[in-house]
Parts: sequence; C-alpha cells; structure tokens
Amino acid sequence: MNVVFHQDFYDVYVSDPAAEPGRMEAIVEAIREDSTFISPDQADLADILLAHDKDHVESVKKYGLYPIAALAAGGAIKTAELALKEPCFGLIRPPGHHASAGSAWGFCYFNNMAIALLSLHHRKMIKSAFVLDFDMHYGDGTVNILENHSFVNIYNPESRFRDRYMKDVREKMERVSVDMIGISAGFDNHSEDWGGVLLTEDFFDMGVMVKKAAERSGGHYFALLEGGYNHKVIGKNAQALITGMEK
Repeated sequence: MNVVFHQDFYDVYVSDPAAEPGRMEAIVEAIREDSTFISPDQADLADILLAHDKDHVESVKKYGLYPIAALAAGGAIKTAELALKEPCFGLIRPPGHHASAGSAWGFCYFNNMAIALLSLHHRKMIKSAFVLDFDMHYGDGTVNILENHSFVNIYNPESRFRDRYMKDVREKMERVSVDMIGISAGFDNHSEDWGGVLLTEDFFDMGVMVKKAAERSGGHYFALLEGGYNHKVIGKNAQALITGMEK
C-alpha cells in the first residue's frame, strides 16, 4: 500500500506520548516490507484556513509547531488525494482529531482529517464523505469543524465492550454510501494500550469493513494515524488495518 510519510515525523517536537521517540519507528518497521513510502509537503495556509481560524494558526506558530503541524496536514491532503486512485495510509504526526477550529488539545494542533476532506471538497474532487474515528478518545475537534458541513458524516464508536463495539461499527459501515471514507486510525483502544478494548484482528476487520463499504458505493478510502502509544503493539495494529484495507 502507498504510505505517506516524511522523515521529519521521526522528530521529537514536544514531550508528549504522540511525539515520543520510537513510536513512528515501530510502525515503519512493521509495515516497511509491503509499503511504498511517499513524501508529502507542508499544507498550504489556504487549506489549513479551511478548517481553522487565523488566531489559532498564529498560536501554533507562536509555539514553534507550525512546520511539523503543517507537514502533518500536508500529509493528510496527500493521502486523501492518492486515495482517489487507490487506498492509502497517512503515517503522520502530530495527530489531529482533537484540534477544533479555534483551539486544540490532546497532542493535536491542526485537524488533519478535516483539512484533507475540506480541501478535496473545496476543489470539487469529492461530493460526500464519511469519517470512521476508532481512536479510544472522541474526536471532538473533527466534529467541531465538520458537523455543519452537510457533505460529511462522522462516527465515533463508543462501546466499552468489544463484541458490541465491532457490531456497531459493522452495522454503521453497512449503511455508508459516499465518495470518500476517511479513517481516523487511533490504535490506543487496543487491549494492550490505554483503552483495553480491541484486539489486533479487530483493526484488520474494520479495514475490511471500510473497503467493502467503499466498493459497494463506488467510492474511495484512506486512513490517517491518530493515537496509539504502546510501541510494542502499535506496529502490528497499523499493519493489521492496512492489510484489511487491501484484503
């Protein structure tokens, strides 16, 4: 699978779990053999401003985080563009789903998913979209930015029981029919990570569900890295999702 990645994503830009050394390396090592790595550029300011107000952008600049945050946003756009031809995984950081239009928290600065979908929609490359956010934390920033855009719907599964969780996702994906499905891929709900709910095979299964939904509706799909903090399992979880997306 095509994987959007930049060497700068190895950089430890702040002291939080999403930026820890070894995290990106663990994923690269797990997926290297079957991946084609494609390097992105920073997102244009105009694309970032589709999702965020100018004051928020200035605050990110003030803390010296604009270059890496804009590179992650650019990686998200690149991932979504490539997905118009074939599925793609955005191995990017900082994550984005807690970044709202005018604020951010939870290790996020710019909302990568919102920027990518708004950029494609603004350029009339997609008419409809759906976001499956299976990170253990609710993607409040994505909802804040996109909830008033009628072209996109967002689903954050919330059950703390594995069987019910997977049943809910399956039922939801069976009803999805859009041009583009974006997966906010947070692996922190794994049984050996913070959430303690899902197994590695569940990420594979969700990848398959998204693929089937896209094929049924004649659409496209991609995934962007969000959370996931146990370096011992995050690589195999990302690999499982990618394999499911290709199955």
